[in-house]
Amino acid sequence: MLNSLKSPLLLSAMLSATLGLTACSSPSSESTDSTATDSAATDTAADKLDTKFLTIATGGASGPYNIIGTSLSEVYVKTFGVNSKTQTTGASVENVNLLTQGKVDMVLALSDVVTDAVEGKNNFDKPITNIQQIAVLYPNVVQIVTTKKSGIKNIEDLRGKRIAVGDQGSGTEVNARTLLEGFGITYDDVTVDYLGFAEAADGMKAGKIEAAFFSSGLPNSSLMELEQGLDLQLITINQDKLQEIIATKPYFKTFEIPAGTYGNDAAIPTAAIMNALLVSSELSEADGYKLTKALFDNLDGLKTAHQAANDIGLATAREGMVAPIHPGAKKYYDEQAAK
Repeated sequence: MLNSLKSPLLLSAMLSATLGLTACSSPSSESTDSTATDSAATDTAADKLDTKFLTIATGGASGPYNIIGTSLSEVYVKTFGVNSKTQTTGASVENVNLLTQGKVDMVLALSDVVTDAVEGKNNFDKPITNIQQIAVLYPNVVQIVTTKKSGIKNIEDLRGKRIAVGDQGSGTEVNARTLLEGFGITYDDVTVDYLGFAEAADGMKAGKIEAAFFSSGLPNSSLMELEQGLDLQLITINQDKLQEIIATKPYFKTFEIPAGTYGNDAAIPTAAIMNALLVSSELSEADGYKLTKALFDNLDGLKTAHQAANDIGLATAREGMVAPIHPGAKKYYDEQAAK
C-alpha cells in the first residue's frame, strides 16, 4: 500500500523538476538558436547579390578583354552563385552602348571612349548619364605593327598605306583615328580596313594590309601568333609629339613596349590608354561594393588568366577615372584607405 502511494508522488516530483529545468534553460537555448540564425542570415546576405544576372561585355574572343572578363565572371559565379557570363563584342563603343541600353550589366572599355560617352562626342550623340565606374584597370598599349620589309618605321610613315584600325567603333579604332589625326594624318590619307585582332593578323600574313593597330594589354595573343610566321616590325610613336596630344587628350599616356615582348631587341616608345570597368548606375550600392571587393580579393586568379592583369591594383584603381564612381565602389575604396 505504501509503495503504491510512493510511486505516483515520486513520479510527480520528477516531472516537476524536469519542467523546472526546462523552463530555466529555455531562454538560453532560444538565444543560441537566434544568434545562429542571425549569423547564417548575415553570411547568406554577404554571399548573395541583389541582381540575379550579371552579363559582362568584353571584346573579341582572343583579346585580353575576353580572357580577363571570363575569369572575372567565373569569380562572380563562385563567390555569389550569380548567373554570370561574358558576351564577345566589338569592344569599347559597342560595350558602352549595350550598357546604356540595359542589355549587359558590366563592361570593359577604353577611357578615351568612356570620355567621349560622358561628354557626348564622336560616337555618342549626347552625354551618357547612366553609367558609373567601378575601377581603373590596366593600360591598353597601342601596338602598331608592320613587316620589316615594308620600310615603315614610325607613325608618320603610315601616310598612303593600307592599314587595319580595329573593328569599327572599337576602342582600338577610336585611338587609332585620334593618334593619326594628332600626327596630321586623316582617314583620307590612308586606306582603312576595319578589322579585329585575328582578322588583322590574317591580313598581315596574306600581305593584304601593310600595317595594323592593336590596342590591348601586353602581350596580345594574335601578335604572338603572328610573330611566329612573320618578320614583325613594331612602329614607334614620337614621344614629344605624343606629349602635345596628351595636352588635349589626357587619357593618353607615354609608354614603352618592353624589349623581347615580340622578339624586339629594344623597347618601343608608344602610347597607352587606361581601361575602365563600368556598371549601370542602377546597380545597387551593396552590389557595387561586393563586386568591387570580389575583384580585388581575386586578383591573383585574374593575373594567372592574363598577365595584363598584373597592372591592376588597389593603389591605382581610382587614378584617372573618367566616369562617375559607383557609390558601392567608393565605399569599398574608402574602407581600404582607412585601414
